[in-house]
Amino acid sequence: MKNFTLPIHFGLATSGSLIGYFLVLSLFNLHSNIFFSLFNGFITGFGIYEAIKYRRLEERQNFSYSKGFSTGIVTGFMATLVFTIFFAVYCTEVNTVFLKELSKNWFKNAGFAGIVLFTVAIMGFATSLVLTLSFMQLFKSSNNLIKN
Repeated sequence: MKNFTLPIHFGLATSGSLIGYFLVLSLFNLHSNIFFSLFNGFITGFGIYEAIKYRRLEERQNFSYSKGFSTGIVTGFMATLVFTIFFAVYCTEVNTVFLKELSKNWFKNAGFAGIVLFTVAIMGFATSLVLTLSFMQLFKSSNNLIKN
């Protein structure tokens, strides 16, 4: 369990940032514009990067690719899971008009709540996987021999 406390901590912080960003957008009535969700990748990326960086500083010589990869994946998946749950509650309980407004602006279909939630989750999981693989290219130790 000790190995998962760091990524869970960063995952919760990242999901809090995602939720905060979404709520700020909703204050200005911009949350129904799907192009603003592109910034979610930057927020998630920053959380994953910081989690892997902190794990590497914590582990020092014992840091391995698998430890960094698992830290990034757990961080991203935790953030995605919490944000998706928040999004489901927001769409169904807090602002019930949001999905109708989103479908009117973008999809011309009124009954697609499940598809939207599934898309939010899949996009978050895919973003987490790609960003973790990308960041691990920066953090992995090289096996190249040093030339004299």
